[in-house]
Amino acid sequence: MKNIVELFGKGSDLSVLQMSIRAVVVFLAAYIFIRLSGRRSFALRSPLDNIIVILLGAILSRAVVGASPFLPVMAASLAIVILHRLLAWITSTKSQLARIITARRILLYDHGRFIDTALKKALISQEDIREKIRQSLHSDSLEQVDQVYMERDGQISIITNANGHFIQD
Repeated sequence: MKNIVELFGKGSDLSVLQMSIRAVVVFLAAYIFIRLSGRRSFALRSPLDNIIVILLGAILSRAVVGASPFLPVMAASLAIVILHRLLAWITSTKSQLARIITARRILLYDHGRFIDTALKKALISQEDIREKIRQSLHSDSLEQVDQVYMERDGQISIITNANGHFIQD
């Protein structure tokens, strides 16, 4: 036990070697946590996924610099990863609970008309949508656009009427 304390250090008074060893161990643990969490954490980039990534980074950094005890920090990080995995499983298998936990896509524009209540709910303006259309379709015309959605992850998707072409930006 004494050798482990000498190797990892105790408290925030850590040597360069002790902090480096902690950093390597935390890196390896974070890698394992990410593997446990699944690809979703870095693929979908939903607001919840971003919160998890930021939270894990903040918590794990405390273990590296000795701001908090090492094992409780690692346990807290593992608990967050398990909770994230559980929420991902719930949202993928239980549709009624998924409606509570995750956002829904919002129809912002439908066949020639902007939906003002949806724009207000999404905190987006008509000009924001026109900008996305210009960037995605390289056109200022709404004639080729059937629908515009704000997806669950906050991205804007444009469905055109030209052969059912779909663009997500």
